[in-house]
Amino acid sequence: MITTNYLIIGSGVAGLTFAIKIADRFPDKKVTIVTKSNADESNTKYAQGGIAIVTDETEDSYQKHIEDTLICGDGLCNVEVVKMVVTEGPKRLKELIAWGAKFDKTAKGNFDLGKEGGHSQNRVVHHKDQTGHEIERAILDQVHQKGNITVLDHHFALDLLTEDNQCLGAFVLNQKTNEIITFQSDFTLLATGGIGHLYGHTTNPIIATGDGIAMAFRANATIKDMEFIQFHPTALYDTSIGSKFLISEAVRGFGAYLRTKNGNRFMLDYDSRAELASRDIVSQSIDLELKKSDDKCVYLDCTHLDLEAFIKHFPMIYERCKSIGIDIAKDWIPVVPAQHYLCGGITVDKNGKTAIDNLFACGECSRTGLHGANRLASNSLLEALVYSDKIYNYLADTAFEKKDLNPILSNWELVEKPKINSDYTATVKTGLQLLMRQNAGIVRYETDLHKAKEQLMQWQDELETILKNNQISTELYELNNMITIGNLIVQQSIIRNGNKGSFKKNN
Repeated sequence: MITTNYLIIGSGVAGLTFAIKIADRFPDKKVTIVTKSNADESNTKYAQGGIAIVTDETEDSYQKHIEDTLICGDGLCNVEVVKMVVTEGPKRLKELIAWGAKFDKTAKGNFDLGKEGGHSQNRVVHHKDQTGHEIERAILDQVHQKGNITVLDHHFALDLLTEDNQCLGAFVLNQKTNEIITFQSDFTLLATGGIGHLYGHTTNPIIATGDGIAMAFRANATIKDMEFIQFHPTALYDTSIGSKFLISEAVRGFGAYLRTKNGNRFMLDYDSRAELASRDIVSQSIDLELKKSDDKCVYLDCTHLDLEAFIKHFPMIYERCKSIGIDIAKDWIPVVPAQHYLCGGITVDKNGKTAIDNLFACGECSRTGLHGANRLASNSLLEALVYSDKIYNYLADTAFEKKDLNPILSNWELVEKPKINSDYTATVKTGLQLLMRQNAGIVRYETDLHKAKEQLMQWQDELETILKNNQISTELYELNNMITIGNLIVQQSIIRNGNKGSFKKNN
């Protein structure tokens, strides 16, 4: 057994910024971060656009950012939470800069602010088209400087350790030694990111399998708004299954047009904001166009844009297109919607507290009330920064009475068992991804959702037996988590009446 004061599961912006602050505040306390891949592998790293923050109060205002967020959330945002997150943004940005994160500036030395779908003003602070990568670099550098933070990569959290509605830590698989370790902690923070791999076609990395939400669900935390799945309208089209390359929304903010194969600029038919309508509207419009034409993709036309300025703003996107033979000066970029973000998750209060004592959640795995039915572009990094700070402030002022761990709780059965055939997990995973895309995608149908529920319950029953009779492994537990998440999405989609934001259901 390993004891620690603060156990953080996940190594994106949410978990790492909390770790830095709590480690500074309590240099004599132990902070442990467990992450199932490399420490720098997270959804944060792949965030191209940036952070939506009001920095120019002559053109912009908190009120405008609040209104944009509320409009995008389609009536389901918590207004108090929106106000809190938006108004705290500038403070959190200053912290990132103090930790060494660099953001693009104009020749006059002001922030070079981008504009994305749903925003009424330019307010997205960015580092070219690799903002997440830059933030992850800066905060990981800070983490490695703290003597009381231990980062354990290739450690996969299996389940939370709970008793009497109190979280006491977690069971974690060391993926290199195959040893199961019991971590006992005073406080546990779930910062495990999203669920994208459940859909196969996603902008998320392969590690996004909803582990934190599934663990919290098994521990009886409240899970809400799972039906609100945001699809990014413009992932680079290819025929493979797996993570997709994102063509940032900022490219449309820069002036690119969406066109059908025959050149029709179709977004003008759907919304007066055209390409800069919110993501739910653009994705649903593309989906309709593809169903009408039976085409595989639509196109992003950048041929009328200033090439030099484009390369300066979007070097990674330019290079990726070039590498597959697309010259953006004369070729259109084939794009298709792909799963991008989960607006729901583990329900938390304004201090990031879940319904389980001493268990907190932050970032994409949490449901704060900020996003409502659809997230406003570039509000996710902002939310993670504000909530990790809220959790830090709450815990910095909270006295804790240590509870002795019941030894029975820390026994994980380690009987020698056969390994599961990897063909089985691969086959079920492929079937699950196809089922979610077809039956719980951009537009859902009642009959399809009920069929999906039936299939998911069947897999769940199968997995229950397999988990009892086979050796514990990451791939087996990930699959179990993904089926759990699939069930939550489908069941909450069935319950939801009326179309809202990213949720569209036809009878």
